[in-house]
Amino acid sequence: MNKKTIKDIDVKGKKVFVRVDYNVPFDENRNITNDTRMVRTLPTINYLLDNGAAVILACHIGRPTEAKEPEFSTKLLVKHLSELLKKDVKWADDCVGESAEKAAKDLKPGEVLLLENLRYHKAEKKNDPEFAKQLASLADVAVDDAFGVSHRGHASNSGIAQYVEVVAGFLMEKEINYIGKTLENPQHPFVAIIGGAKVSDKIGVIENLLNKVDTIIIGGGMAHTFDAAKGYPVGKSLVEPDKYDYAREVLKKAEEKGVKVVLPVDLVIADKFDKDANFKTVPVNQVPDDWEALDSGVETSKEYVKALDGAKTVIWNGPMGVFEFDNFAKGTLAVAKAVAKATEEGAISIVGGGDSVAALKKTGLTDKISHVSTGGGATLEYLEGKEMPGVKAIADK
Repeated sequence: MNKKTIKDIDVKGKKVFVRVDYNVPFDENRNITNDTRMVRTLPTINYLLDNGAAVILACHIGRPTEAKEPEFSTKLLVKHLSELLKKDVKWADDCVGESAEKAAKDLKPGEVLLLENLRYHKAEKKNDPEFAKQLASLADVAVDDAFGVSHRGHASNSGIAQYVEVVAGFLMEKEINYIGKTLENPQHPFVAIIGGAKVSDKIGVIENLLNKVDTIIIGGGMAHTFDAAKGYPVGKSLVEPDKYDYAREVLKKAEEKGVKVVLPVDLVIADKFDKDANFKTVPVNQVPDDWEALDSGVETSKEYVKALDGAKTVIWNGPMGVFEFDNFAKGTLAVAKAVAKATEEGAISIVGGGDSVAALKKTGLTDKISHVSTGGGATLEYLEGKEMPGVKAIADK
């Protein structure tokens, strides 16, 4: 990675603006239900504090309107963040203007300030230069550790670079290194596992990876569109009829490039979309009209495992079935185990996308993977090979 990181700058005695991605899920009582995104930024924040910086954290939660709804306030993060950092985190009731400026000015080395939700201001998403300038004025240098929003060109991660130098935090560095370098120069055999509900969400990813991989495993709901395109009966399974031609095109392109495509050979079907539905396993070409496929079958899982045997690079995006229902999580679990085993045997493995990360968490194998990406849409766009405004804004070495 030829981008500057926090190790390339001297932060002693400086005020450092850090863009983090703390868009975490909450329950109905506004308790944080998964703090992974917060935990992953601790190395960056602690490094800055240990090296004498005053740290100003900026982030967004949800999709607030101009009304500044309290359920999207970053004040909800203060208590837990203070516990994680083992120090009191100060809070400003805005991210620009008088209160933010005063709080930033009074901040001493070794202290942490969390600003109010950036997206309470429409100017953040519009990448408004004046708003970016106000954010930049709070600090001497900026750090971007929010890979999850790097596919968006917003004021806090892109516009701000016009007014203050931006360097990468440790989490951002890891994301760029793992995904960027792996795609640029993968070790072979390179296997991609693409799942999830819809082909339309993954067109760019499939296009980009077809030029790089040796094998592509297609599972989850999107596999039914490929099955239907081959003329198989799919019953009530989720399909996208307007993507049949595209599916046939993918199979043709893969054949021309010598890329092996692994599709389900058997499916677990259910009489309704329900965790307690009646279910059975059938060959892929024998789905009855009033049943729907919710998972891949045992024989398919064996094919997936075989395809991953000996892999040196593995990218996994999207589950193999409706993993939220235990009866239909077996295909996803089989893939998670196979990816963990490949990693143990020396492969570099990257898992990205919200559903894949949640599925992986459910299997308890997260720590057996080389890199679990924190970005949802950002990971997808990076896998598509798109230029990321947030990454572009980071200063080159």
